[in-house]
Amino acid sequence: MTRGLILGALLLLYALVVVPFTTYMRQRPVALKLGYTPAGEALRLVASDQRYLLAQLAVDRVLFYFGSLFTKDGHRVSTPPEYFNMFATMQSALKLDPYNMDAYYFTEAAFTWELKRIREVNNMLDYGMKYRTWDAQLPFYAGFNAAYFSKDYRTASLYMQKAAELSGNPLYTTLASRYFYEAGQSALGITFLRAMEQSAKDAKVKKIYQVRRKALEGITVISDALNRFREARHTLPPDLKTLVREGFLSRIPEDPYGGTFYLDSKGKVVSSSKLAGKQ
Repeated sequence: MTRGLILGALLLLYALVVVPFTTYMRQRPVALKLGYTPAGEALRLVASDQRYLLAQLAVDRVLFYFGSLFTKDGHRVSTPPEYFNMFATMQSALKLDPYNMDAYYFTEAAFTWELKRIREVNNMLDYGMKYRTWDAQLPFYAGFNAAYFSKDYRTASLYMQKAAELSGNPLYTTLASRYFYEAGQSALGITFLRAMEQSAKDAKVKKIYQVRRKALEGITVISDALNRFREARHTLPPDLKTLVREGFLSRIPEDPYGGTFYLDSKGKVVSSSKLAGKQ
């Protein structure tokens, strides 16, 4: 009898996390659906010792859903992502299991570069630091977000200092010093993207970081050539082809997102793709 009750409770909990509400889903117009996940606090009340399993099921569901939104080459399919539901599901998962690294990693990957939800992501990372007290990755992520996206170098240096103390990694020590000012934003971004790419376990997430890194590397190559031209000629070139024609650039790098790099009206290197996957 007791075993039957436990089994029934587990099936009910699984349904709450994995199976979306039928009425809610019928109202959704998109073909690929993630759906709604109950709040983590509510699930934790009934999950008991199974909360870690339920947390991982919720995370895996989001990873599967997110992977279905991208082609093999890292470009987005036409289905609008359910970003709100993805974030809410990760929040619920972390209420069940605040030690689940997959949830923190995915949140960093999915909600910073395109959505720029830096405050929300760093709040989640701060939450994780209270539990994963040994982990240098969480302050590393938060420090990068503060520096690269928010330009809050003081906060970034504090996060990086914490990452350095936890890991002893000289990279974090460098970033905790004046790296942000001396190396520039592009170098910081490339360093971070390479680290994320190398640590990614999911092939599609790894590809997304790889494409972003290559795009940023292309911008950096052009920007360096642009600076050399400006120092030599004391003016901006009319277009990027001038940099190639006059020997400052061997060739214009390809935008891995499928667009074309060009100079905007302010002389900044941008791309027609806006460095986002094809919608």
